Amino acid sequence: MAGEVIVDALPYIDHDYDEPGVREAALAMVEEECRRYRPTKNYLDHLPPLNTTAFETKMIKTEFERIQNHTPMESLSMKRYELPPPSAARLSDYSAWQEAVENSMAQLEHQATRVMNLELMLEYGCESWKAYLELFTALQAKAQNQLQEVKKMIQDINWQRKSTQTQVGEKLKELEAHWVMLVSKNYEIEQECDNLEKHIEELKSSASKDVEENSQPTQNDHMNGFEAEDEE
Repeated sequence: MAGEVIVDALPYIDHDYDEPGVREAALAMVEEECRRYRPTKNYLDHLPPLNTTAFETKMIKTEFERIQNHTPMESLSMKRYELPPPSAARLSDYSAWQEAVENSMAQLEHQATRVMNLELMLEYGCESWKAYLELFTALQAKAQNQLQEVKKMIQDINWQRKSTQTQVGEKLKELEAHWVMLVSKNYEIEQECDNLEKHIEELKSSASKDVEENSQPTQNDHMNGFEAEDEE
């Protein structure tokens, strides 16, 4: 299948990774490959350009401009909590006194709201906090149950992997032993074949020598018989 990844690591039966120097050698190979690797194309060409201003509001843009211009941040204004009277130049100005009265009424209403919130907190704060803690405890218990389920799933997967890899490991050991035996037998057969070929060559060489030795007296006997006939 396309995109299928074949994992050939068996960490439950492969213990060669724990030998000294193996980790360092693997890291050295990775560093060497990273050093030699040079990307030949931009792998993000198929993606649209990144929009860095998608979540910028008008306030954030204004703040970014202030930071870019190195303008100091304005200090928190406490004017709304003050009750200043009209200035000396506007003591006889009706509108100035009207603004001062409206400001004092707003401050009074604000303090009345604060007092009401404090009274409500004193009356219902404990029960509200208890209800919040009960809800929080229930959410925490639910999250803990989900966490335990996930841990159990992970443990079951690990046990299954260990069991499968152990069984496969035993089979691999048997196959490896069988392979070693076959390789040893093949080597022994090759050695025997080499020895037989050498023995055959020796026999051929010995036979050829015997033929040559046997043929030489026969020729001499013929020559001696011809010489005897000539003398007669």
